[in-house]
Amino acid sequence: MTTAWRYDDIRAVDDISFTVEAGQVFSLLGHNGAGKTTTVEILEGLRNSTSGSARILGVEVSNGYSKIRQKVGILPQDFEPFENLKPWEAVEYWGALFGLKLTKAQCSELLRSVDLSHRENLLAKHLSGGEKRKLGIALAMVNRPEVLFLDEPTTGLDPKARRDLWNLIGELKRRGTTIFLTTHYLDEAEVLSDHICIMNHGKIVAEGSPKQIIQQFGRSATVTLIGAGQKGLEEMLRQGADATLLNEDVVVCAPDPAQIEGWFSGLSKAGVCVKDMSIRRDTLEDVFLSLIAKGKGVV
Repeated sequence: MTTAWRYDDIRAVDDISFTVEAGQVFSLLGHNGAGKTTTVEILEGLRNSTSGSARILGVEVSNGYSKIRQKVGILPQDFEPFENLKPWEAVEYWGALFGLKLTKAQCSELLRSVDLSHRENLLAKHLSGGEKRKLGIALAMVNRPEVLFLDEPTTGLDPKARRDLWNLIGELKRRGTTIFLTTHYLDEAEVLSDHICIMNHGKIVAEGSPKQIIQQFGRSATVTLIGAGQKGLEEMLRQGADATLLNEDVVVCAPDPAQIEGWFSGLSKAGVCVKDMSIRRDTLEDVFLSLIAKGKGVV
C-alpha cells in the first residue's frame, strides 16, 4: 500500500507505504486522529485515496474491490449482532448475503470454531460482550476470507474475554488467515503481532516486529539490585556501571543484559548481599508513548 488522503488542507494520511505479508498478524497503531481509521477505510474499500494506490491480494482496491470482496472479512469496532436472531441464524443470514446456502450443521461448525457452539440457540441480545465479539468474528469468517480486518476487537472486554479473543486470533493465524488488526491495547499488539506500523499525524514513525521496534526505540534495561546498599553501589561503580542508590537498592542501567552475570560475580567477591533482583525493560507501550510524545514536541 502506498497512499495519501486529504481533508481540505489536512493530510490525514501522508504518503504512507507498507506491505502486509500473507499469514501474518499485522497491527496498525496510532493515537486518535493519527490517520489509521482513514487508512483502514481505504483498504476496506469504504473510501478512495486522493493519491497513490492500495492493493489487497494483488487487486487495486479503488476499482477492483468487487473481485476480492468474497476473500475479505471485516469486523468493525461498533459491531452489534442481530439481537433477535440466534447465533446460528445470524451466521446463516450473513452467509446468504455472500450467496452461500449454509446448512444448520455448517453454521454450528463455524460457531464451534469460535467457541460459541454452546450458545448457538440463545438470542444474540443475551450474549456477553466477549461472546458478541466472537459472533462478529464468526460472521466475518463466514466466507472463509484470506484477509480479516479486526478493528478494536477486544475493546470493553474483561481480561478473560480478551485472552479468549487472543487465543481465537492465534488460531485463525495458524489456519493461514492474514489478520489486519487495529487496537489501543499495546500489550495486545505486542503479544499478537508479527509486524507493526505506528502512525502519528498521518505518517508511519516506526515499523517492524514488536521486538525490533522496542530494540530500536526503547531504552536500555534497568536492573534493580534489592538491598545491595552503599557497598553494592560502590562495587557497581568500580565495575564501570551506570548505577545509582535508591534507598537501600542499587539501580543500574544495563545496555547489554549479558553484563549482569559479571556484575553478580563481582558483587559476590566483594561480599555484597543482594536480597533480590528485578529487571525492567521498555514495553511496546513505553516506546509508543515516547514516539507519540516526540511527534507532539513534548520530548
